[in-house]
Amino acid sequence: MTRFDPFPLIRSVGLDGMLVTFADTMTEQSNRAALAFRGALHEAGWEGVVESSTSLASAYLRFDPLRLSHAEVQARLAALLAERDWYAAPLPSGRKLWRVPTVYGTDLAPQLEDAAMAAGLDVGEAIRRLGKSRVRVLTIGFAPGQPYLGPLAPEFDIPRLQQLTPMVPEGALVCAIRQLIVFAGPTPTGWRHIGQTAFRCFRPGMEPTFALNPGDEMMFEPIERAELDHIRAHNEDGTGGATVEEIAA
Repeated sequence: MTRFDPFPLIRSVGLDGMLVTFADTMTEQSNRAALAFRGALHEAGWEGVVESSTSLASAYLRFDPLRLSHAEVQARLAALLAERDWYAAPLPSGRKLWRVPTVYGTDLAPQLEDAAMAAGLDVGEAIRRLGKSRVRVLTIGFAPGQPYLGPLAPEFDIPRLQQLTPMVPEGALVCAIRQLIVFAGPTPTGWRHIGQTAFRCFRPGMEPTFALNPGDEMMFEPIERAELDHIRAHNEDGTGGATVEEIAA
């Protein structure tokens, strides 16, 4: 197995949890490992396991301590880790590719120019590169259904703002540290607001409530403002005009 010493690490989390961590920072390989390992945990179907989930570079397992001991869970996790190189493992099946119509810049997303400058690009080139970027849902977090997406190309390794933007709307596309976020609701942020969509990550009262799953992929394709206005007026399903397709295994 490829190892990034001292990883992977198995650690206890409280009375009923175990965390398998593949790196101390998010990389494509560490996120791939976390997603693939969590997929294998799900497929294993161990009795006594209550739930599993992932973060940017870790997989979490919660279990019933009355049915499984910490020692037994740790031994099973260690055995599963030894089965393959998780850093190069195939991603789980059932993933989807979302193509989301996006207005870049204008007064709807006023920090695009600043982000382009930080990336060493003119605005047109920044839009071209962002619009062609295919990014992975690295994890869901911070707010219900909200994705962290990446990694972007190295030029988009731009820092967070030193001061918070007081509020950006639902569907805002923001950028920092080679990642994107589509906000699930209005929120303050230290990430640069570069695009605006009508995509709803969190859809209360609908099935599924969360539109995205870790491992899904997204592209944010440029459109004009008039098209976004039309999409907003006919957005009953919350997809914001996005198309979706299954990713072949």
